[in-house]
Amino acid sequence: MGSKTKNLAVYPGTFDPITMGHLDIIDRALNLFDRVVIAIAINPGKKPLFSLEERMEMVRKCFPADYSRIEVDCVSGLLVEYAAQKGAKAIIRGLRAVSDFDYEFQLALMNKKLEREVDTLFLMPGFRWIYISSSIIKDAARHGGDVADLVPEHVNQQLQAAFSGK
Repeated sequence: MGSKTKNLAVYPGTFDPITMGHLDIIDRALNLFDRVVIAIAINPGKKPLFSLEERMEMVRKCFPADYSRIEVDCVSGLLVEYAAQKGAKAIIRGLRAVSDFDYEFQLALMNKKLEREVDTLFLMPGFRWIYISSSIIKDAARHGGDVADLVPEHVNQQLQAAFSGK
């Protein structure tokens, strides 16, 4: 498991829920790496709308069952240690705006100090997805907004179900 795979990257996130912006970053990462582990973060400080199991299932449904280039996993603790254990050469981070950069840059420097073998690679989503985030999508859906073109269909259905009683 820990063998150094030159072509493996880890893409971490809360994915609450996964969006078209996330899928765009994953597509871009797959152009650069043979395999991508989508690592769903267990963050006790966050109160996600969807459970870990629901989020993992939503992500899995975005890819064919026999698709060997994607692995969906969960991670708690230090992400850079997880990436090193997986044998990943890079952590993928999506950047939407300059406001994301300062924090992400500091995180990348700390990760490099902790684990010199793992690099951080920043990818920007396509322009049509640059403004979206899971939080913005949840807020719009919570208030009855149509987010159908911003998330996969099965995710839109789960959002509608989650907010139908509110």
